[in-house]
Amino acid sequence: MKKYFGVDIGGTTVKMGIFDEDGRLLDKWEIPTVKDNGGEKILPDVVKAIEKKLTEEGLAKGYLAGVGIGVPGPIFADGTVNRCVNLGWGVFNVADKVRELLDMPELTVKVGNDANVAALGEMFKGSGEGYKNLVMVTLGTGVGGGIILDGKILTGTTGGAGEIGHMPVGLNETECCGCGNKGCLEQYASATGIVKVAKKILAECDTETPLRNMEGFSAKDVMDLAKGGDQVAIDVIEQLGDYLGKALAHIACVVNPSAFVIGGGVSKAGQFLLDVIEKHFKKNAFVPCSDVKFVIASLGNDAGIYGAVAQVL
Repeated sequence: MKKYFGVDIGGTTVKMGIFDEDGRLLDKWEIPTVKDNGGEKILPDVVKAIEKKLTEEGLAKGYLAGVGIGVPGPIFADGTVNRCVNLGWGVFNVADKVRELLDMPELTVKVGNDANVAALGEMFKGSGEGYKNLVMVTLGTGVGGGIILDGKILTGTTGGAGEIGHMPVGLNETECCGCGNKGCLEQYASATGIVKVAKKILAECDTETPLRNMEGFSAKDVMDLAKGGDQVAIDVIEQLGDYLGKALAHIACVVNPSAFVIGGGVSKAGQFLLDVIEKHFKKNAFVPCSDVKFVIASLGNDAGIYGAVAQVL
């Protein structure tokens, strides 16, 4: 009868789920992320939503056994967030604040970085199930990552482990990444990076391609054309595969995972994308670390709530 909550705090909405002791999702919903005044209402709103759900289920607060939370920022092992720009948060202990708001000082509350938590979710109930050592790569507006070793999130000293989007891979890059450095993986392998690379290739060649007549084309447009055999689009995706394959080969040398789980909007390209990445990975990987499975993430937007509750379970 014990109940657990998984909470995935995003910049626009907070995704929430109530789970049983076996990790089965019983219900899920969202509430808006109110970021006014340094995000001071976010955690009180989360706690109100938890209390409301318990009431709806006819359960006393004593049935609440744990709360897992994912946040878009670096987290120390004790639940302290080390600044979270997207939410307006500074440095404070999220776990302690949730216990205080619930008036449950002994409650188990675990907090992790959202990308790491999503990786844990895929290991728990998604495409990474059965693998205790995996790396999740999220290809969206940026490039995120999460590393699971021996079934546990690798956080690092300051909570920054898994930030693979900021691995330096473009040594001759002249433009700055959003982080301030130059040549980060995110500048080539994200959805925005794919478009940027495509525009650069278009400027350097005169090959005919539908991309020249598409105003404001997207990464999906490039991917679809590559699947259809368009040579310029294929060149763009091959460059994506080269950068990403090398980056994952570097990671494999360090953590030797059993699987790479590829998620984010770009991953909707499916097996076509996996084949390109794996081809370039195999070219560059250290042989003892090269026997790695490549799979597409399966939990979608629910990965965060599953991973959040897995921290507790």
